[in-house]
Amino acid sequence: MSKSAQGPEVVSRVGDLLRGVAAHEPHGVSTTDVARDIAMARPTAHRLLTSLAREGLVDRDNGTGAWHLGPELYLLGATASPRYDVRDPAREVVHDLAAGTGESAFFSARRGDETVCLLREDGSFPLRSHVLHEGIRFPLGVASAGLVILAHLPEREQEAYLARADLTSTWGELHSADGLRDRVAETRRVGYATNPGLIVEGSWGMAAAVFDGAGAPAWALSLTGVESRFREDRRPELGRLLLDQAHRLTRSLQASGP
Repeated sequence: MSKSAQGPEVVSRVGDLLRGVAAHEPHGVSTTDVARDIAMARPTAHRLLTSLAREGLVDRDNGTGAWHLGPELYLLGATASPRYDVRDPAREVVHDLAAGTGESAFFSARRGDETVCLLREDGSFPLRSHVLHEGIRFPLGVASAGLVILAHLPEREQEAYLARADLTSTWGELHSADGLRDRVAETRRVGYATNPGLIVEGSWGMAAAVFDGAGAPAWALSLTGVESRFREDRRPELGRLLLDQAHRLTRSLQASGP
């Protein structure tokens, strides 16, 4: 491989590695596990992590050997936050969803072919789903947030994603392209997405899309909980609440945007 081809490849691998470490915060992750998660050879992962640690982009726990995101990332993120941080306008909406439903409420952002959870607030109901937490990422179409974002993308963009994404090897045959097309069609019909325990059996989720100033589905609000809390007669009510709050947050973010 030529040197000119190596540079972009290394940047891409570093990005995968940082996202892989982030997915395991706050507990950290071993070299072996993060390498497995992102399909990278362990020696390559170790070499890159060691280089990133010298730059302060990752940090290693001397006791456990687990890798964490580093202090330099915090400083870079703090500098970038005035331009990109949308959590403050979302906090009140997420709180109102959790308080009004008793379920766990979330705010997630689209990043390329994934969603990343930015906010979580638990409601009053004592039984909770623990599938989602702040920082966790899922491919589009897997969690309800990613499904509702996928459903509101232009059809050409949807099909391009379905052509390149291989979800069945990790998430099972129900995440085939045809299966996702069926769920996308249902989501578009009712306006909100439902995940009937496809990630963890018995853990349900519902989501509504939040749109940026260009009208693109850039974020999502979602609710998760145990199956008995998402029975058929309650789902329309939860769906309406999600859509109402998603519309409210869309207006707020569009008003505060550039």
